[in-house]
Amino acid sequence: MPRLWKRVILVVFDAFALGFALSASFALRYGQWNPPNTLDQLLIILTGPMVAIPIFIRLGLYRAVIRYLPERAMWTILQAVTLSTVCWVLVVFLSEMAGRGIVPRSVPLLYWAISLLLVGGSRFLAKRLLWASSDAKFREHPIVIYGAGETGVQLAYAIRRDSTQYVLAFVDDNASLHGRDVAGIRVYSPASLPTLINQYGVKEVVLSMPSLSATQRQALVARIGGLGARIRTLPPIGELISGRYLISQIREIDIDELLGRSSVPADRTLLREMIEGKIIMVTGAGGSIGSELCRLIVKWSPQRLVLFEANEFALYQIERELSAVKSHSIVPVLGSITDAANVRHTLNQHQVQVVFHAAAHKHVPLVEANVIEGIRNNVFGTKTVVDAAAESGVESFVLISSDKAVRPTNVMGATKRWAELIVQQRALDVSRANGTQRFCAVRFGNVLGSNGSVVPLFKEQIAKGGPITLTDPEMTRYFMSIHEASELIIQAASLSRGGDVFLLDMGEPVLIKDLAENMIRLAGASIRDQSNPDGDIQIVITGKRPGEKMYEELFYDDATASPTLHPKILRGAGDIVSNRPIQDALAELEGALLQRDEATARRVLFAQIRESDIIEGARN
Repeated sequence: MPRLWKRVILVVFDAFALGFALSASFALRYGQWNPPNTLDQLLIILTGPMVAIPIFIRLGLYRAVIRYLPERAMWTILQAVTLSTVCWVLVVFLSEMAGRGIVPRSVPLLYWAISLLLVGGSRFLAKRLLWASSDAKFREHPIVIYGAGETGVQLAYAIRRDSTQYVLAFVDDNASLHGRDVAGIRVYSPASLPTLINQYGVKEVVLSMPSLSATQRQALVARIGGLGARIRTLPPIGELISGRYLISQIREIDIDELLGRSSVPADRTLLREMIEGKIIMVTGAGGSIGSELCRLIVKWSPQRLVLFEANEFALYQIERELSAVKSHSIVPVLGSITDAANVRHTLNQHQVQVVFHAAAHKHVPLVEANVIEGIRNNVFGTKTVVDAAAESGVESFVLISSDKAVRPTNVMGATKRWAELIVQQRALDVSRANGTQRFCAVRFGNVLGSNGSVVPLFKEQIAKGGPITLTDPEMTRYFMSIHEASELIIQAASLSRGGDVFLLDMGEPVLIKDLAENMIRLAGASIRDQSNPDGDIQIVITGKRPGEKMYEELFYDDATASPTLHPKILRGAGDIVSNRPIQDALAELEGALLQRDEATARRVLFAQIRESDIIEGARN
């Protein structure tokens, strides 16, 4: 039915209801029901609706949609009925002064009470009866809001208005609120959560405290996790718009919110100096780090951004995404970093000034099983891009390295260490020739959510109901978000003097077992182990894979790392070169690749690293 007709029906109903209320008031006063039999009596009855309806319209009683009528609307109805009764009494008083009859003093009070019951009660009764099936459907999805403050109240109103979910209760740490009703919803203590979840089938707990610190959030998740309800949250207060909390703003808790890392705002000057107005090329532009670098770069107005990527679909995806932002400055180039001719042509054709080299094979077990391809891509691919960048006059070259390059025990880490040595050797050559080109490397640990990392794997395993596979319960890793890593990479590059190996402050290492348990709790599941055999998801220990380390390192010696202008960026020890020129080792390694001699390739790969590590250790 059109909205206009619904309003007409409400107006007609209220007119009859108010007329009936006046008639009933006189009947109760005189003890008998007599229809109006004179013109004066009829006018007194008609003045009730005639006075009240304009007041109801002015106070918005016909703007509210009955289906979504909140409990606080009763206050508006009370004001409207009270004001209309007072105005009717004034009209009647004037008519009495004119000799039109007398109205007993009890009638206005009876009229007020009956009108309030009919006008207010009819609306809430209609909401209950006409949409009873909808309410039943809503109650199939009960949720609990943790936090009964202003944020929680606004969220509850938004859920009532826009969601198919039903707010069963508030939970709050404030003991003074326990047992009270806030916005018509009962507030319980945190100790009542297990009961609410078990008895009412609550499947979701929403944290409505955006200002919580990482430590407080981690403690809350540990307390709530495992009760069988999924945990979601509102975004940080700075991301909310004008204090209006929409249902779409409720999101899953990011696992990096529980790591306890303290983020430092990016230095806008360093970002601007490195990007604004520059022609930049990112190799591996479709990968996890490469694509995030590209997203960040386009926000700082480069003159041109060249996307160099070997994976056709990945290149298509990132080019389409970025073109929606900066269509005039995005250049997609399909090619491999091992194709020297294509790399040189791309750098020269577009007159590239800055190169971020993120292209690499990085999955440890796969590279361990494909040694020849890992060396060809990570070592000789890097050498190809470094040589081409030096020849084309690139101003800055930044290698994206890894913490696995420190005392590597696997082929992937060893190839990244070689890449660092190649970059440092080129920086040394430039320095000896009094050149101005800057070549540097940025070393950091794992980024959350990157392709092939443990977090997406755990999410997939949890979605399938488990089990989660864990190599060793004592294994630790460093973690940071992709966005933070990308910002720090660009800022580190801006601080480069040439030949630097920058180290990003990754905070404290995290037990992979703790990470897995937190992710299970965030999913609203419980951990199945000896103490809880009826839990939802089991963690299975599979043992270390080939080449894996129990823990990762960012430094050979922490004492040698020097601070920079940015508190999260450290500069490693000075130039590191082997007693044997790296060109000789590269020639020997290339010969092993041509013969596809994996054993010799492994031997040369690690022998060169051992020599450079001995020298670095002596310098430290």
